[in-house]
Amino acid sequence: MKKISFQMIAFLLASAMLLASVSALFVQPILRNDIATDAPQEDDPQSPEPPQTEGEDTDTPEETPGEGDNEDPEETPDEEDPPQTPAVATYIKAKVNGLNLRSGPGSGYSSLGYIDVGDMVALIAKEGSWYKTSYRNKTAYISASSLYTEEYSMEKTDNDLIEQVIDEGLLLLGHPYIYGAIRFHDGAGNKLKNFDPTKYDCSSLMQYIFYHGAGINLNMTTRTQVKQGTFVKKSDLSRGDLIFFTNSSRYNNTGVERIGHVALYLGNNYILHTASDYAVIEQISAQRWKYYIETRKLI
Repeated sequence: MKKISFQMIAFLLASAMLLASVSALFVQPILRNDIATDAPQEDDPQSPEPPQTEGEDTDTPEETPGEGDNEDPEETPDEEDPPQTPAVATYIKAKVNGLNLRSGPGSGYSSLGYIDVGDMVALIAKEGSWYKTSYRNKTAYISASSLYTEEYSMEKTDNDLIEQVIDEGLLLLGHPYIYGAIRFHDGAGNKLKNFDPTKYDCSSLMQYIFYHGAGINLNMTTRTQVKQGTFVKKSDLSRGDLIFFTNSSRYNNTGVERIGHVALYLGNNYILHTASDYAVIEQISAQRWKYYIETRKLI
């Protein structure tokens, strides 16, 4: 056998290496194409999330107000509305007896009448050193000096009809008490002849202000008015209720015949009524509470 020379071996190795290189050029592209075909596409939901840049939310598009997730943790809850401050009625309280109400803002104007210590009238406005109010259905003025008067406030209701009834009563303060005064109507809304808008007793005053303030027809006497509306416990007495009392002449009567007086409750132990002198706002005295009979709610 002939010996293979060193040059022959070197040639054979070089040829083998060249053949391997040529084969790789044809095989590798085929392998890469197979891998790319099996890999998930860009919009495949299984594809891994791209890395995020610090400070950016790359997979959440910018949203316009009103769109997107309603549970956005960055949104703050709506603030609660602040509590409503109750409306108040402000009055002028007399600190002395016989305090004049005048036709103009000065002591030189004529007197329209007077109120005593603890009595009140409505505050309309303050003009210099005088309060503007209403008395006997006229514009009146009363001293704003702290020696003679002070402002006094109480909470109003949220019922407009009740406040309108009270406002009607405020206009009539100062009108004289006339026992058996002719009523405005017959209890059914039919107006009576010879009614005098300057003269009232307790039940005719209530009838007038409920008719003009709330369109409610009250009957003609305390003993028939007490049958109207709904019963209210003394402990539940509230602004706008009618309070019925007896009096010295009816104290020993029985049943409905005991009732001899009616007043409109304003709150804070104050009533608007007329009794023996003139229509007034005053506190319920201890003696009057002893005469208490019943409370009725009309509105």
